[in-house]
Amino acid sequence: MTEIKKRLASLDIFRGLTVAAMILVNTPGDWNQIYAPLEHSKWNGCTPTDVVFPAFLFIVGVSIVYALQKKRERHELHKAIILHGLRRMVLLILFGLGIFLFYRPSISTLRYPGVLQRIGVVYFIAMLCYLKLSRRVLSFIIIFCLLGYYLALTLIPLPGGLSPNLEPATNLGAFIDRFVFGIHHLYPYTKTWDPVGLLSTIPSIATTLLGIKVGEVLKDQKTNAFSKIQKLLLSGVLAVIAGIIWGLFFPINKSLWTSSYVLYTAGICTIMLTLIYWCVDVCNKGKAIFWPFLVFGMNALSAYILSEILPGVIDFIRIPVKNGTISGMKWLYSQVFVQYFTEKTASLLSAICFVLLMWLIMLVFYKKKIVIKV
Repeated sequence: MTEIKKRLASLDIFRGLTVAAMILVNTPGDWNQIYAPLEHSKWNGCTPTDVVFPAFLFIVGVSIVYALQKKRERHELHKAIILHGLRRMVLLILFGLGIFLFYRPSISTLRYPGVLQRIGVVYFIAMLCYLKLSRRVLSFIIIFCLLGYYLALTLIPLPGGLSPNLEPATNLGAFIDRFVFGIHHLYPYTKTWDPVGLLSTIPSIATTLLGIKVGEVLKDQKTNAFSKIQKLLLSGVLAVIAGIIWGLFFPINKSLWTSSYVLYTAGICTIMLTLIYWCVDVCNKGKAIFWPFLVFGMNALSAYILSEILPGVIDFIRIPVKNGTISGMKWLYSQVFVQYFTEKTASLLSAICFVLLMWLIMLVFYKKKIVIKV
């Protein structure tokens, strides 16, 4: 645990907003009763919910710059930085596997890919790239990740004589995941493919590297704030447009993490972060409005992990009903929300209340000025 140091307020706010959104969409009262914007796209397309995960990886990239820019030129520190990054990656992977085992305690069905696993791997690779490579080389890596992934999915022949395609179970990434992990260690609700599989890690690295690019602009001491805002807003708009155009023949798709999806979501993230930066850090306005998100932003990882575990803990509590017992979460949803609201509204209010519960827990850490890091 470390004391809170002076930080870029807009980055913490954007991180907190992302974590709050992630908790909101991950804990509905009823998974069958969700408003459309709070659902992931069935396949192609992009809902507001589909922007949440890439936003987190984008923020990781921006944060890498703020954490390492001053240490980058001190080569004697690189070994310690890399070892620390490796430790962080391993811990994130273990946390991700541990959460899955908490709900499904069986090694035989352990899902190897996952959200925290991807964050850990992508963070480590992006950190190495930033530490060891020039800005120009980073740009080439982004292009290579996006273009190479597009060519791989659309040109490489598939087993069984199948033509290259972008269908859920028969695209190249799905074949690789089944070959490497086996069907018993993939996303249990699909079994034949995983939405955070191995091959799609390549374009997700580009998402984080684009965050690094934005972080370098924000950190540039030689450029005034107005010029930074102009540059970032223009870059964000162009990225969104490029993503939409590329999406005409390489559809925007979260599960495949397509190159068009990378550009589209990175553009949205750039615009959002820039607007918050302009409002909070440049104009010094809106801090009272955005302050609640700082509570999540200061302890984003802790909030996410706890939000994944706490529903299971509450579910250990069994509440007696007429026909037996039900879990604590279902009881709260059925007795407190469904009784008074329509099903979708009840499901949303249940999720909002859980976000508020998590916020109150994180508020304790915020008041004590403590940040928990791995």
